[in-house]
Amino acid sequence: MKNRLAATQSQSQSLNAQVLQSIRLLGLTGLELEQELAEALAQNPMLEREEDESDVALPELTPQERAAQETAAFDELPDLWSTPGMGSGFDPEEGEDRLSRVAAPVSNDPALRVLEGLAMELKDADLAIAAAWLERTADSGYLAGDRDAIDADITAALGLRKGRAEAIRQRLLHGTPAGLAAVDLRECLLAQIHDLPAKDAGVALARDMIDRSLALVAQRDWPALAAAHAAPMEALRVAARLIQSLNPKPGEPLLAEEQVHVLPDVVAWPADGRWHVALNPQTAPRVRVASEYESALSEAGDSPSVQHLKALMNEARWLARGIAQRHDTLIKVARAVVARQQAFLERGEEGLLPLTLKEIAADVGVHESTVSRITTGKYLQTPRGLFELKRFFGVKLEGSAIAGVAIRALVKKLIDAELPAAPLADDVLVALLARRGVQVARRTVAKYREQLNIPPARQRGLAARAA
Repeated sequence: MKNRLAATQSQSQSLNAQVLQSIRLLGLTGLELEQELAEALAQNPMLEREEDESDVALPELTPQERAAQETAAFDELPDLWSTPGMGSGFDPEEGEDRLSRVAAPVSNDPALRVLEGLAMELKDADLAIAAAWLERTADSGYLAGDRDAIDADITAALGLRKGRAEAIRQRLLHGTPAGLAAVDLRECLLAQIHDLPAKDAGVALARDMIDRSLALVAQRDWPALAAAHAAPMEALRVAARLIQSLNPKPGEPLLAEEQVHVLPDVVAWPADGRWHVALNPQTAPRVRVASEYESALSEAGDSPSVQHLKALMNEARWLARGIAQRHDTLIKVARAVVARQQAFLERGEEGLLPLTLKEIAADVGVHESTVSRITTGKYLQTPRGLFELKRFFGVKLEGSAIAGVAIRALVKKLIDAELPAAPLADDVLVALLARRGVQVARRTVAKYREQLNIPPARQRGLAARAA
């Protein structure tokens, strides 16, 4: 058989440099974007920061007036997603957003960061179980209630077979950070020391001390420890130092990562009977191609130096378009979120509605992955405070029409309004919630009451009479 050369045609998708740049810009925080822009301005003479007259007048404007100017400015932007040659990544004919093939950045929300870390190894159904456990985990990292009761609650709510919920809790317990969703200190520390090689100095003894003698370790009762474990004093001290190196509150490092100073990317405020949403100009810089270079190069020849300058101009154009596209997407998504969560903005947590990335993607006309990127690390300033945009995507629980956070807030509101001499029992709270259209089980009310550190009605009544 003779070898022959033949030409064939085939179709394949590729992500060019401009599309990758657009993807990356979507995921950047305001600070990261400012750093990226500073580097570009230093390296590319064709690029200049765009300054409005409104920027000069900033000290004379109220925040609302300034935000209104930003809203008007972006209302006039062209539809950059459909600009020919932009390479935004979405092809209506293919029905696929190529941005979805690039991993989204990590969220600043502690629970979301944990779930995103598990997303590569757990199925969606298992991630829902993990989210349910995290919903019932206190900031310290421990379960906020009885494990068996929580297990039964999750099993019933999600229709699971017996033991499935506990298996996912064990995955959280031995994940990152280790010890999360633990029942108590003993289980938390055992989870952290579980993966250490037993042959390392002190590991085996430390495990045994945590398992059987944690109270003695806390009291530093060396004679009792020596008797209980038949170990020499030096070995006990090595094991004790290893135990002290563990973290008794695994949830706190996650909170520490979250509690960083951030500037809002978007501002929302009520006026004239409706909610207004605008970009914060401090975190939404705009750039453009320097007009003097653009006109000069249009009349220049094709020498190597001119070609180099034209390449720099193309890079400047792509960056300017990419940044404008990012701002356009952010303001559209923020407006869609605010429109969906007005009840939360007006009434607080009790008004938080279940919301998915898919719903906002449909409202805006982009892929879910685009919404994921543009809401990660972006913050919305409201009269109620500063929130990461992903905070507004509440989880629907127990078949209720509102989010679990909202149910807990309603429980607290009802208990706060009760008469001290006649506290509301859990079954009464269930009935009162039902009148509001919230159908939940009694054990769900008890769970949220425990998470709020509110004692049962009988104990509240006794405390009121004693006072």
